Amino acid sequence: MHVPDGFLDIPTSAAAGVVAVAAVAVALPRARREAVDDRKAPMVGIVATLIFAVQMINFPVGAGTSGHLMGGALAAVLVGPATGVLCLTVVLIVQAFLFADGGLTALGTNITLMGVVTVLVGWWVFRGVVAVAPGRTSAVPLGAALGAFASVPAAAAVFAALFAIGGTVAVPTGTVFAAMVGWHAVIGVGEAVITALVVSAVVATRPDLVYGMRFARVPAGRTMQGAQA
Repeated sequence: MHVPDGFLDIPTSAAAGVVAVAAVAVALPRARREAVDDRKAPMVGIVATLIFAVQMINFPVGAGTSGHLMGGALAAVLVGPATGVLCLTVVLIVQAFLFADGGLTALGTNITLMGVVTVLVGWWVFRGVVAVAPGRTSAVPLGAALGAFASVPAAAAVFAALFAIGGTVAVPTGTVFAAMVGWHAVIGVGEAVITALVVSAVVATRPDLVYGMRFARVPAGRTMQGAQA
C-alpha cells in the first residue's frame, strides 16, 4: 500500500498532504480527550510498535504495488480514533525516513490512505456493529474485525481514485482499481482475523484498556471490573 515517489503527480500529492496535515491537526486535541488516565500511554506505545511491525511485512499485489496489514481499525478500537490517526502517522513517518518505505513526496498520501481512511472507516464500522449489538462485549472484537475488513479495500479504493486523478504511471485506472481493491479485499480477511484475535485477547484480560469498550453496553449487573475477572 505504501505509495512511492512519482506514482502521483505533484498537485495530487500536495492535496493529499493537505488532507493529512488537517487530519493530524484535528486529531491532536481529540487525542487528549481520549486519554482518561496514565495507563493509556504504554498502550499507545504497544499499539504503535505492533502496527510498525506488521506493516513492515510486504508482499506484491500487482500493478507495481505491494500490500500488507495496516492496523487502522485495530488502533482505533484499542486507543481511540484520534490517537489511532496519530499512531499511524508516526509509524508512517518513521518508515518513510528511516526505511524508505513509501516515498517522501507521497508521505501525505500514505498518511491519508493508511493513517486516516483505515482508521475512520474501521472506527465507524465498529461503532455501527456495537450499536446494533447492545449488551454484548463480544460485539467489540466482532466490530473490530468487520471494521478492519472494510478499512483495507476502502483505502485501496481511495488510492485508485487518487490514481485516476493524478496517476503518472502508464497503467489503466481500471487495472489499478481491480488489483488494489481485489487484492486488498483478500488482505482485509487476514487483517480482520488478526484484529479480532488481538482485540479479543485484550478485552479478555484488560477490558479497561480498550477504548472501544466505552461504546459496548455491558450487561446489567456486570461492571467493567466484572468483565475483566
